[in-house]
Amino acid sequence: MAKPNKKGPTRTVDIYCGQCKTQLFKYRKGGKGALVKCFKERISVDYTTKVGHCPQCEQQFARDTLVRGAPALKIIGNKAVMK
Repeated sequence: MAKPNKKGPTRTVDIYCGQCKTQLFKYRKGGKGALVKCFKERISVDYTTKVGHCPQCEQQFARDTLVRGAPALKIIGNKAVMK
């Protein structure tokens, strides 16, 4: 299966916690669909301390996984929102 594009898209979006609205990271997102997964190589600025957990309310918003052979964060439900 094909790997995601290394350079990635240029459009950046801000990802926030769904519960407390704390900013989690800035992400270079491709396409116009919903936020399902975040490839780690596309995260430009990371504000989290523990992988997949909100730094303020400690809620888990994503799971660490491999997607198409690349490390990624799989978003759980609506626990992370994109603006």
